[in-house]
Amino acid sequence: MGTGMKGLAKDTVIYGLTNIVSKFLNWLLAPFYIRVLADAAEYGIVTNLYAWVSVVLVVLTLGLETGLFRFLGTEEDKSSVYATCLRILSATCGIFVLAGFVFLDDISAAVGYPAHPWYVGMFVVIVALDALMSLPFAYLRFEKKALKFAGFKFLFVLLNIFFNLFFLVFLPYLSRQGVTMPGWLYIPGFGVGYIFLSNLLASTIEFLCILPVLKPALEGAFSGVLFRRLVSYCLPLVLLGLAGNFNKMAGQILIPLLAPDHETGLEMVGIFGGNLKISVIMVMFLQAFRFAYDPFVFSKMKSVDADKAYRLAMNYFVFAGCLIFVFVMYWMPLFRHVVRPDYYSGLAIVPIMMASEVLFGIYYNLSIWYKVSDRTQFGALFSLIGLAVTVAIILWGVPRYGIIACAWAAIACNGIMLLLSYTLGRKYHPIRYNEGRILLSLAVTAAFYFGGMLVDFGDGAVTIVARTLLIIPYLALMIPLLTPEMKTLLLSLRRN
Repeated sequence: MGTGMKGLAKDTVIYGLTNIVSKFLNWLLAPFYIRVLADAAEYGIVTNLYAWVSVVLVVLTLGLETGLFRFLGTEEDKSSVYATCLRILSATCGIFVLAGFVFLDDISAAVGYPAHPWYVGMFVVIVALDALMSLPFAYLRFEKKALKFAGFKFLFVLLNIFFNLFFLVFLPYLSRQGVTMPGWLYIPGFGVGYIFLSNLLASTIEFLCILPVLKPALEGAFSGVLFRRLVSYCLPLVLLGLAGNFNKMAGQILIPLLAPDHETGLEMVGIFGGNLKISVIMVMFLQAFRFAYDPFVFSKMKSVDADKAYRLAMNYFVFAGCLIFVFVMYWMPLFRHVVRPDYYSGLAIVPIMMASEVLFGIYYNLSIWYKVSDRTQFGALFSLIGLAVTVAIILWGVPRYGIIACAWAAIACNGIMLLLSYTLGRKYHPIRYNEGRILLSLAVTAAFYFGGMLVDFGDGAVTIVARTLLIIPYLALMIPLLTPEMKTLLLSLRRN
């Protein structure tokens, strides 16, 4: 169909299935870690260091993933675009690894792990490999090779699970049976370190397997002119991504610094990170949508029906996001078993964090105006404002109210960025959205959430069944809120 929504929906399904399966397999590691590791403080180390990785990765990739999409969509010499991006990224990754190992002890002390510098050392290599792989993965998305994309993602997940089971289950079992193993293979008490080593080994093998996807870049020529345009376009995206990711990870990074002592802080962040895993379904959907949305957006830049396509994509996201939110919250008596009972004190963050993801998804849809109009500096500005709000609420709230303050900080941050993007977007690059229907959909979802939480029979299974029945009237109210355009879309997809 003209708007390309069929392709968006199809790619979202493929990327969605990839994410659902791979994230689910990876997600199984969370309850595994929670039960294998001694306490919440040890899991807090995992949560804290992976939060740092997420933030550093944004800086290291330099916004080149989005830059690649932007210029592949407009430049004739696509191999030169790919080659220029890869050479820039390779140089930054090389400098990063070199600096990381030269200052390893100082960095380890700065992030709170002076006794475990090799934790940080492994993450330096992991981050560099992930950054380098961001471009071939983006190129596969641009080429619409979703199945090949999925294959590499599954490879990493399966390898990561294998190595985790090998180091944390199989080798300890052999040790308990009295089997003598060389020190280079098994170190009793290394514990958390094996989680990071498993990631490092899996990432290394994944990188070696994805090298053939780099062939077009290796055959292309570096362009100095394009380099300058990439710098101008991507640098604001780095600031945007850095602030945006720190907004998401601020709690997991700052909690240990705000607690009475480091051990208590790690326990708090472990409980926070463990309960975040319950909201993984919303995160999976949002990531799948984004994977499909980016190439879709830039392919529509010069289309006469671009606004209609963006409007339909927004409706699609809001409806699906709200439905996922209601489903997860209604089934909370089941999902809470992801964590141990000693983690239940953090369950209150789950609905707040899931709602914040819905707001972020709406903001992500709205952000199209500054991406296609090359005004990415506005995205950076929004993210910086959101970052200021996030940090202020966390610094003030965590010492007073604990980890729940981090969840409310996420709501405030995404809400403010959404409003800013919508307001300025109407001025600089107006796109007609169905604002009234979207607001009504959010209101109906909130009403059914609060109403559903009142349905509690004590027995988890009975409660789930009763709440699930409420989804029928929920859908009866939500479906009519779809715009006529959305109904046309669904009919078109059915005919095709």
